[in-house]
Amino acid sequence: MRYIIVCLLGVLATGCGNKYNSFSDDVVERKSHWSTPKPRQGPLTEKEMDMARIAWKYFENNYQESTGLVNAVNNYPSVTLWDTASYLAGMVSVYELGIIEKEEFDRRFIRLLTTLNTLDLFRNELPNKAYNTQTAAKVDYGNQPGEIGYSALDLGRLLIWLHIIKHRYPEYATGIDSVMLRWNYCNVVDENGTMFGALLEKDKPVQYLQEGRLGYEEYAAKGFQLWGFDTTQASLAEPYSTINLYGYDIPYDTRDPRKLKAHSYVVTESYVLDGIELGWDEFDDRSPHDYNYSSDWIAEFGLQIYRVQEERYKQTGIITARTEHQLAGPPYFVYDTIYTDGFAWNTISETGDFLPQFSAVAIKGAMGMWVLWETEYTDLLFDHISHLYDREKGFYEGIFENGTGLIETFTSNNNGITLEILLYKAQGKLLQYQDNVAPSLWEKALESPFGYEGQCLPRKKRQQ
Repeated sequence: MRYIIVCLLGVLATGCGNKYNSFSDDVVERKSHWSTPKPRQGPLTEKEMDMARIAWKYFENNYQESTGLVNAVNNYPSVTLWDTASYLAGMVSVYELGIIEKEEFDRRFIRLLTTLNTLDLFRNELPNKAYNTQTAAKVDYGNQPGEIGYSALDLGRLLIWLHIIKHRYPEYATGIDSVMLRWNYCNVVDENGTMFGALLEKDKPVQYLQEGRLGYEEYAAKGFQLWGFDTTQASLAEPYSTINLYGYDIPYDTRDPRKLKAHSYVVTESYVLDGIELGWDEFDDRSPHDYNYSSDWIAEFGLQIYRVQEERYKQTGIITARTEHQLAGPPYFVYDTIYTDGFAWNTISETGDFLPQFSAVAIKGAMGMWVLWETEYTDLLFDHISHLYDREKGFYEGIFENGTGLIETFTSNNNGITLEILLYKAQGKLLQYQDNVAPSLWEKALESPFGYEGQCLPRKKRQQ
């Protein structure tokens, strides 16, 4: 019955979805139907450099000297690991672009690394979902003291950026590895390579729940893979199907949100991050930036998600760049989707409330499409959003589709992703490797049969 309802979306959906048991042949076949726009590459223009300086202003304003952490939302002293990774992305970007000196980069990174090496962990396993940025104490989402569990997706993004920094700046390898070797991985990845988050609710035992849906799951899994973990199950595209929107087959996760209590959002962000950070490559592809994407199905899914947003604009006149975003007021956060829960162009809260008034052109979504696909439409996106900033605070979160104005809030995630997008234009794929680097503390720990017992390090995989 649910499948039938999807097929009756009328104007929004112009055909029924097809289930692929194996995506590789379909990817090759569909690629031949059109040419893929190339990413934008080259030195930043004066305007783009100015945008980078403005985005960095957010991090100057929200930096906490006591911990080295940065507020996830402007002037609110709380942060997640996802947002911490976005800060790392921003810090690397402004250093590489020449906006800050190495001395400031070192000072900021060492202070943050010190905090990560002493962070109070959830149940002595992994970092809690949220921390107070002024004290580095575990907090709930209301920034009140306490622990609430951990997120495999947030951890995966942090692992990607710790890996990027470790290989760009080997002088920090030991400090980064020390962070990693404090953690216990026994409950976050199982023997099948499935990722689990931890949830702690009042008066209930800890629940370890499968975490991640199509797009975000595979992106975060690459973070674990970079450190040697086997994420076989989490890295699969399946289970998924497609829904035809405006003539494009849009992939979506088919797991039932009613049973699993987790929505399957189709948004732009995870595909953009995979493209700019990892070059849409497999985790073990150490090649420099090129247009040979070894994760070709992820590159193809990202292209479809770009194309359908472009086509929506062509057919409706609505400028479209959809991904999750913060709000200035309740409910403070929405998933602004291309497709979710059986409906196209569905904007919902985390609890599933339908909130179309908060549909928006997200800055990070628009910028991500602008840098990864050089087209007339992404030129239009750039012109639409590149001036949406407060020079003293950074870039706004976005602008509402319905014409009611700006989302008047500023976040670490939006400004950090904006910065790494600009660095990608200048340098290409952000994960870069240096030759002839000696094995680090982490590699030595994985090779040794002694030490770190009970932490479930990925030794067996590294010994094969």
